[in-house]
Amino acid sequence: MSNEKSTISENIKKARNKKGVSQDVLSKKANLAFHTIAKIEAGATPNPTIDTVKKIAEALGVSLDVLMK
Repeated sequence: MSNEKSTISENIKKARNKKGVSQDVLSKKANLAFHTIAKIEAGATPNPTIDTVKKIAEALGVSLDVLMK
């Protein structure tokens, strides 16, 4: 496994910070476990499922493109 964070993880963190939302709040809005968000942002889950990314995008009010570019 690479130590580099994925583009998706960086984009999720940037979008979350831009909205001023904590990982805890995001996990609740996206109906995902807190550790899921934390692991994605930390790069421990570099390739989350499309369903997970879609839930995060909807919770942040951004398009899937924003998180995946």
